[in-house]
Amino acid sequence: MPAPGETLLIEGALVYDPAAGGHEAVAADIAIERGRIAAVHRLADGTRHRAGWAGRRLDARGKLATPGFVNAHYHSHDVLLKGFFDPEPLEAWVLNALPRTYPPRSREEIRLRTLLGAVECIRSGITTVQDMVTLFPLDADRVDAVVGAYEAAGLRAVIGLQAANVSPLDTVPYWRETIPAEAQPGLLGPAPDLRGVPEPLGLVESEFRARRDRHPRIRWALAPSSPERCSRDMLERFGDLARRLELPVVSHIYITKAEAVGARLRFPEFGGSLVALLKATGLLGPRTALAHGVWLSPAEIEDVAAAGASVVLNHMSNLKTKNGVAPIRRLLGAGINLALGCDNCSCSDCQNMFQAMKMFVLLAAVSDPRAGPPDSVDALGAATRGGAAALGLAGELGRIAPGMKADLALFDLADPAYVPLNSPARQLVYAECGRGVDTVVIDGAVVMENRVIKTVDEAALRAEIADIMPAFRADAAAVIARNRALARHFAEADARAWAHDLGFSRYLAA
Repeated sequence: MPAPGETLLIEGALVYDPAAGGHEAVAADIAIERGRIAAVHRLADGTRHRAGWAGRRLDARGKLATPGFVNAHYHSHDVLLKGFFDPEPLEAWVLNALPRTYPPRSREEIRLRTLLGAVECIRSGITTVQDMVTLFPLDADRVDAVVGAYEAAGLRAVIGLQAANVSPLDTVPYWRETIPAEAQPGLLGPAPDLRGVPEPLGLVESEFRARRDRHPRIRWALAPSSPERCSRDMLERFGDLARRLELPVVSHIYITKAEAVGARLRFPEFGGSLVALLKATGLLGPRTALAHGVWLSPAEIEDVAAAGASVVLNHMSNLKTKNGVAPIRRLLGAGINLALGCDNCSCSDCQNMFQAMKMFVLLAAVSDPRAGPPDSVDALGAATRGGAAALGLAGELGRIAPGMKADLALFDLADPAYVPLNSPARQLVYAECGRGVDTVVIDGAVVMENRVIKTVDEAALRAEIADIMPAFRADAAAVIARNRALARHFAEADARAWAHDLGFSRYLAA
C-alpha cells in the first residue's frame, strides 16, 4: 500500500481549481508534504520550488491538474455484475443484485471485487469513494476484506456498512398482494444460517471503534439503507449512534415513484414523508447525505434544505432503472449542497465521473429548459467540493490549495479532448470520457502514473477474477431465473404504484 505523506513536487502543471470559478487555468508548481498541499507556486510569479527540494519531482508539463473527484455514492458489492442487465425497473433489478439474494460470498471474492472497483475509480480520476457496501452476512472478517482492498489500492474511502431489517414485501407497494403467497418466503433466496453472526448495529459500532485510528485514508459513515427499509427502532438507534460518534449518515431516499407511493401508504403519521421520518428519528441534519432524491416532493426539498443535508445525484443508475430525473434546478434553488455519485456497477455499469458530470448539466434541461444553472463549473464543484462536504470532508478535499489533502488528477493535454484548449471546465465535463486521465495522486502518493496503476498488479487481478467468475455466474443465473418467474407480478405491482397521482412527476412519458 502507498505510504501517506510522500514529499512530492509536481512541476509545471496547468492548474484548474473549480473553486476559483471561470474557465482559466494557471501554470504552477504544486509542493506536497506529509500528504497535504504545502504550496502552489504560480510560474508567472517567478517563485518555484527548485533549489534544495529534497523529495521527488514529477514533471507535469503538458498536463492539466484538477482536484481528485469524490464519488459520493457507490456500492462495491455488485462490481462483478457489470454488464449483466439492460434497463429495467429498480424493484425488479434490485433482487438480481442484492447480496442478500445470493449465497454468502467468500472473503476472497469480496477482496477482489472491492479492489477491482477501486482500480476503476482511480482510472477515472476518482480519489475518494463513499462505499455504501452490503456484506451478507455482516461480520468483521468481511469488513476486513473491504478495508484491506482499499488500503492496498491507495484509494481514499468513506465506508458505510449498509443495514436494513424490513422485508421488501413490506416496503414495495403491492408486492404482498401481487406476488403469490407460495413464492414470498423464497423471494430473497434460501434463508441463511445466521447463528453466531453479530447484531448489525452492534458490529457497526464495534468496527468503527476498533478501526477509526488505524487507517489513514479510511473514514466511516453510518448507512441505514433507506428509511422505509429500516424499522423505526433501527432508525432511532442509528440516530443515537450518529450523535454519540459524530459520524456522517448516508442513506437512499426516493429513488422510485413506488418508494414515494409506499411512504404515503405506510407512514401517515409522518404525513407520508420519509424526510419527516428521518427527522423524527434524529437522522436528518448537516451530516446527512441522501442519495438519489428523484421523487422528493417540493415540501420535502425545503425540509432537506432547512436541515442542511446534502443530496447525492446518481443520474446514470436512475435512468437505467427507469426512475426519471431528479429535480436538479429545484434542489439548486433551495440551496442544497449537491454531490455526484456513480452508484452500482450493475445499474450504471461504470465508475466514471465524466459521465456523471455531463448528465448533471444536460439533464437539468429535462425539467427546466430555461437558461441557468447548472453549468460545467457547477458540475466540477459538485464532483469535488460538493462530494467532500456531503461526506464530512469539507476543508479537507476538493481544492488545489495550501493545507488541503494532496488528492489530485493530472490529464494529458495532448489528448484530442483538449486540442485546442479553450476551457478546462467545459472540456473536462463535455469532452473528457476518462481517456485523458494520466496520473493520480492520493494522500501525496502517486497511485497511477502514465496510466499505469502503481499499487495493484492488474494482470494478476484480472486472472484471479477470471478464476472466480464461473461459480459467480452460476449463482447469478440461479438468482435471475428465480426472479424472472415473478416478472409479471413485479410488473403488476409497478403499474399499480404508477397509477397514483403524487401531484408532481419526474418522468416525461410520451
